[in-house]
Amino acid sequence: MICMLSVYVIAVGQLREKYFRAAADEYKKRLGNVTEIEIKEEKLPADPSQAQIISALDKESSRILEAIPKRSFVIPMCIEGKQMSSEEFSGVLDRAALAGKSSVTFIIGSSHGLSEKVKAAADLKLSMSKMTFPHKLARVMLFEAVYRACEISSGSKYHK
Repeated sequence: MICMLSVYVIAVGQLREKYFRAAADEYKKRLGNVTEIEIKEEKLPADPSQAQIISALDKESSRILEAIPKRSFVIPMCIEGKQMSSEEFSGVLDRAALAGKSSVTFIIGSSHGLSEKVKAAADLKLSMSKMTFPHKLARVMLFEAVYRACEISSGSKYHK
């Protein structure tokens, strides 16, 4: 493992596309101590009401919160989260380890996002970009960002 922390990624839904799965698995292999937890996505009708979406997010939140390891630094990925450079992100992970956290847990919600309960459990809310990307690509992008942050922390030339 190249990072000082164990890494958990809790994601709503399954990553079924072979090309996304292969990319995610490559970064997991490079990182080493990564646990990926897939939470069942609540089924919604084709055109759900806001009440149906909130209900689904609430049900998903119970499963998400139960899956977060104790003493973990919790980072839900959300649109209103903080954006930062790779160097800043690396510093966040380093400081979490120095503060005595045993792991870092990233949470990726469904295409409808995350419930307020999950966001309230955050040590840091993080946003990848103001741009919109395919939801399934978020997991691959997150693994790469974590790998890059760990490489920066170790002084590697990967980031250059």
